[in-house]
Amino acid sequence: MNPSRQSAERPRAGDEPASGVARLIPPGLDAILVLLRHGQTQFIVEKRFQGAMEAPLTAFGETQARLAGRKLAAPTSAPPLPIPDSSPLTVVHSPLGRARRTAELAVAEMNAAGRPTPPLRSDAGFCEIGQGEWEGLTDVQITARFGDSLAGWRRWPTRFHASGGENLESVQARAEIALTRLLSDLGAASPPGTHDRNQVLGYGDDAPDQRPWSLLVAHGGIFKVVVCVLLGLPMEHFWNFDFGLGAITVVEIRAGRAVLRTLNFESHLGGDEQRTAEDSGRNASGAL
Repeated sequence: MNPSRQSAERPRAGDEPASGVARLIPPGLDAILVLLRHGQTQFIVEKRFQGAMEAPLTAFGETQARLAGRKLAAPTSAPPLPIPDSSPLTVVHSPLGRARRTAELAVAEMNAAGRPTPPLRSDAGFCEIGQGEWEGLTDVQITARFGDSLAGWRRWPTRFHASGGENLESVQARAEIALTRLLSDLGAASPPGTHDRNQVLGYGDDAPDQRPWSLLVAHGGIFKVVVCVLLGLPMEHFWNFDFGLGAITVVEIRAGRAVLRTLNFESHLGGDEQRTAEDSGRNASGAL
């Protein structure tokens, strides 16, 4: 091949790849999005489906939020969290009280540790998936009254949803609008990156990470949608991701390509095996 032709056909630095990238990610974006799920709520203790209903944090849930804030304020402490050792550019949360309170407590801990944060911003696009007539009911009650639709939801989430609740198509639409706002803010704060650099962990340089990062505090169900959208996966993969209470997930965006860097980081919460088992059981039940 003619060298000049090869050079002319080579993608430019910062060009968006042709596939595998959510269209809403700004081309060339170099940034990090941190997802923090809210802490334990009274509904979760009672094993009730929450959806878009209000459910206050328990005392334990508030502790989870504080512990998450301390970790975000000291990401290099062992075991390290792969985010910049700096303040977030934005802190966005779902308007539901459990997410707002988690954000408030986490930010308070960050501030107390000398890590200044921007004002909190609520975005309804990140509200939990509405579960209609299932909300406030236990798994046993829902099984007795809506057994067929619940079974369908657990198997084919794009085809079934709660009566009076949201389907994943509409949830994806609002999540994409909200993500576009959030990622645009990150794009405005950072020059475009390039794929012409090491893409494998362990081969990068030792320079401090100076990319902007934003914190999103919300819910397990909407986070499943957010991750599928960012990774360019169809919603059939909804149940392929779990998000623990108070757990931290890191999505690194390298020159416009989303990389799931850390899923369900929980070391800051301590070794509560019972809590972990309860989280797993709830995720398997289809409760949000």
